[in-house]
Amino acid sequence: MHRGLALRSYLAATHLIPLVAKPILRRRLKRGKEHPVRWQEKLGLRLAPRPDGPLIWIHAVGLGEVLSVRGLIARLAAARPDLLFLVTSTTAASAAVFAKQAPPRTLHQFLPLDAPSYRRRFLDHFTPDVCVWVEQDLWPGLVSDLSAGGTPQCIVAARMNATSHRSHQRAAALYRDLYGAMAMITAQDATTAAHLSTLGAKASVTGSLKPAADDLSCDPTELAQLSIQLADRFVWAVAPAHPEDIAHALAAHDRILKNDPSALLIIAPRFPDADIAVDGPRRSKGESPKPDHPTWVCDTLGDLGLVYRLAQAALIGGTFSDIEGHNPWEAAALGCAILHGPRTAHFATDYAQLAAAGGAILVRTAEDSALALTSSALRETAANARRAKDSASKQTDTLALDLLKLCEATYG
Repeated sequence: MHRGLALRSYLAATHLIPLVAKPILRRRLKRGKEHPVRWQEKLGLRLAPRPDGPLIWIHAVGLGEVLSVRGLIARLAAARPDLLFLVTSTTAASAAVFAKQAPPRTLHQFLPLDAPSYRRRFLDHFTPDVCVWVEQDLWPGLVSDLSAGGTPQCIVAARMNATSHRSHQRAAALYRDLYGAMAMITAQDATTAAHLSTLGAKASVTGSLKPAADDLSCDPTELAQLSIQLADRFVWAVAPAHPEDIAHALAAHDRILKNDPSALLIIAPRFPDADIAVDGPRRSKGESPKPDHPTWVCDTLGDLGLVYRLAQAALIGGTFSDIEGHNPWEAAALGCAILHGPRTAHFATDYAQLAAAGGAILVRTAEDSALALTSSALRETAANARRAKDSASKQTDTLALDLLKLCEATYG
């Protein structure tokens, strides 16, 4: 791996990280931003035992990315029953949700901060055979150390919009060195591949990992009970919801209630501790919707598998604000018709695929949503969304084969 001036300067600066790491992590711990027990993993301490066997390390920064790798892991594990998987991320929420959804033979840890001593403890302990960086989160110190130790690395499902591309260009020399250390780079779309090429990276387009992820799980007993309670009601959801999405959904629901007083809107906030001024039962309090409740706030972490199974349609959150969208495939996989607002820049390719298949409906006003939700074509839209998900997931089959070749070249 070439270590140009930019990378050498970065590596020198990482020696300063331990001077501030512990105080910052402890402040975050007090604010509930770090795991109360496992936060020291970010210092390379109190790591879980390394499983015995060939270990594929996959880093996915946050909740959405962590959940997206499950389909890739399932394909690799099915082809090679000897493979073991280490998934790292940085957010407490990603760890909490992944614990409910983790595939077999898969261990989760928090990624250590990019200081030399923390990196060394982590890599010496886990000694991964292959490293897979997902989407756009690269840690230069770890990339450099892995390269020095001869561990093959790759970037999969890279995603880089115009804004991200401009920020990468400001550190072009650094990224050229990092990309040069990769044995393989794949992109979600042609735009990302073109952006990567300006930074010296040659990427093939293999699509997003998200359509290939296994269906979100839920408690089957609770699902059965709620399905019976709600059997005669029209149920739809807004999820993962931000304030703008909730306001839109409530306005649409008011219109629906005029013709269908029994309709139920499930509100699943992106952040369960968000202050939502909505009257009605809340799942965090152990409350379930009664026949006279028009809304139910499902304000618990990791329960979208339940929400989407109960709903006939889902308005995907983040599409009415600068969040610019959330993953629509989880809802599509579980039988929901997909509705979304106009702001989907972070998932532009995904929503375009769904729209082309007739599986997603763009809505701008509350009236648009009410009309779509009461349309006789809603069930067909849901079926189209599921077919689009199955079709899009095939790209991950090819990616898994390419990764297996890399693994086999490494340890047979």
